[in-house]
Amino acid sequence: MSKYGKQILIAAAMLVSMGSTMAGEIVVVVNPQNPATAMTAAQASQFFLGKSAMFTPVDQSENAPIRAEFYKKAAEKDLSEVKSIWSKLVFTGKGTAPKEVHSNAEVKKAVAANPTGIGYIDKSAVDATVKVVTTLP
Repeated sequence: MSKYGKQILIAAAMLVSMGSTMAGEIVVVVNPQNPATAMTAAQASQFFLGKSAMFTPVDQSENAPIRAEFYKKAAEKDLSEVKSIWSKLVFTGKGTAPKEVHSNAEVKKAVAANPTGIGYIDKSAVDATVKVVTTLP
């Protein structure tokens, strides 16, 4: 394969891997029975950064593009900063990292099964099993 062909394949692979979240909006969702109706991105990020235990966060897998995009938009942090925060909290016994799942469907299932559950998914995956409390810009 030519050098040019390899470059096209690499570019195409990068676009495919980014496409799942770049194409849609990210929403923060809670259990439908949760009394919360709205929150800011900053408020939502508090649960995912161990600053509040009011909700039980459900995180997407570490290598999922939506995870990096969520933390960038909601908390203005990259994944290495988030990992550092949780390492300190876990090491000092002040927190337990969020449960990690591998898809929008798994986030919805975990949030729907827990009245205090909170997660983030692509807006196109929203259904009646979860309630949207914020949409990230």
